[in-house]
Amino acid sequence: MVKPTRITNTIRATREAAGMTQAEVARHIGVTRQTLIAIEQGKYSPSLELAFQLSRLFGVTIDDLFQYPTDAPDGVTR
Repeated sequence: MVKPTRITNTIRATREAAGMTQAEVARHIGVTRQTLIAIEQGKYSPSLELAFQLSRLFGVTIDDLFQYPTDAPDGVTR
């Protein structure tokens, strides 16, 4: 079983605000619609290259699309 990533994202909200479908975004970045669905749901973390492609497609920064918790796994905030 694949463990979900701790990275969260705002891809769905950003995509919807841009008026784009999952199929359109997937086609622009060269992945399947199923891959985009998995990324939106936080079940899959995209490569750095895909993250850049998404940020450029929407005209936002990677930080606008992806968030990573500031707590380390051991509970220590860094």
